[in-house]
Amino acid sequence: MALARQRFLTFAFGDMETVQKLPNTFAVSLFFHNSSLTNSFLAPQELEKAAREWTKPPPDIPFTLRIPVEFASIHAALTGDDSYQIALMGVQGLRVEIPPVSLTVSPKFPQPTPVSHPPKFRYLQNTHLLSSPPPVLDMPATFNLELAPGQHVALDVNVNSDELDMARMEDGTLVDGMFWGKLDIIHAGDDHRMEFTGTRLPDNDDYKGAFRVDSRVMTKLAVAAKPVTAKCHLTIMTPSVQYCDVILQFSPLWQPGVTWPPAETVEDNKVKYFVRAHPGGALEHFETEMVTTALYYEAVPDPGMVDPNEYIAPRNGFAMSFRDFIPHLMDVLDQLGLSLHAKTNFLNSNMSAFSQHKNIAYRFLTQSKIASAIDIAVTTDPCIFTRLFLIFRGLTDDEVGAFAGATEKEANAVNWREVVDWQEESKDPTLFRVLETSVLEVT
Repeated sequence: MALARQRFLTFAFGDMETVQKLPNTFAVSLFFHNSSLTNSFLAPQELEKAAREWTKPPPDIPFTLRIPVEFASIHAALTGDDSYQIALMGVQGLRVEIPPVSLTVSPKFPQPTPVSHPPKFRYLQNTHLLSSPPPVLDMPATFNLELAPGQHVALDVNVNSDELDMARMEDGTLVDGMFWGKLDIIHAGDDHRMEFTGTRLPDNDDYKGAFRVDSRVMTKLAVAAKPVTAKCHLTIMTPSVQYCDVILQFSPLWQPGVTWPPAETVEDNKVKYFVRAHPGGALEHFETEMVTTALYYEAVPDPGMVDPNEYIAPRNGFAMSFRDFIPHLMDVLDQLGLSLHAKTNFLNSNMSAFSQHKNIAYRFLTQSKIASAIDIAVTTDPCIFTRLFLIFRGLTDDEVGAFAGATEKEANAVNWREVVDWQEESKDPTLFRVLETSVLEVT
């Protein structure tokens, strides 16, 4: 049995050339079409695939191939080392050229005039697709870095890739523009590397020219980029002086943030306060020897799970203008039995955040949802818990339209006591009660 020998062919694009291995069916297909009575060649699938893998053109871009007809059957007869050597010498009959053509007008080739000698070229026209420029595998890079205020260094490096195009994605998307992000430079033992993570900035003249990032900008950025945080206030109402522990247990998707007075860490995601509660709302915190009317803590959700459009949507929330939201919220808090002092504190503490938005979408969580994120326990029994957790986000005028069926009118018809699992005992002054109010703005 005769063994098949490898065939080779030269691809040419502009001034660039490469030698490719081809399957055994390639030469047979060319010879067959060259012997037929048709006026044009049909490019084999293997040929087009090889050409596309080398040039990596964007999708849906016109692309053509051409080959000298008079040498096609000669090439079909060459195999193995002979074909490889002749291809390296650049013999025209062994070349497949990838010429640029118009993106909008497909090339039209005249019908050959009947002559005794064949024309010098005839084109392979299977799809009229255009090739893209060759892949970018090497390019220079400069990093201007501030090591400390007033101390700068510039790193001039060369970025290279063995085979992946650094200019385009597989779908042809061009990778360019200005990016904002984080550059990690690591020198640990034999581990030396640079890693950048960032996002492309929109086209805007504000980012050009003297746009710089230094230590002063980063100080402001750290404040602006602070993750979304739930701000929680916890008050205790007791008929008599009572010592108790207040224990907060956070789920794995939440982390404790700032606490005041400082809470004692029990274990990961678990903290506690030891206080003495007095009638009238005063709380003595023994560790700091401070007296306060509320315990404050922050809860930070996992950024990966914070999707504003999912947290508050027409199916679970309501939307209205800022001017309508404040009096509406006062009415809801009235329904939930909050005292004038508690309502005033709630609104005043969050008025600055509310007023940043022309329109507001909001929802209250149920007790079970709150407990699944942050559970509270006290060492006094019995205890009546009232936990109000408000989530809100700002809306543009266009976004308000999506809440056409979830406006102030619909919100006013809701039984909010039922939503938050409110209990009548929360108004009983003879019982030990805990009131928690929390606000989370999602952006």
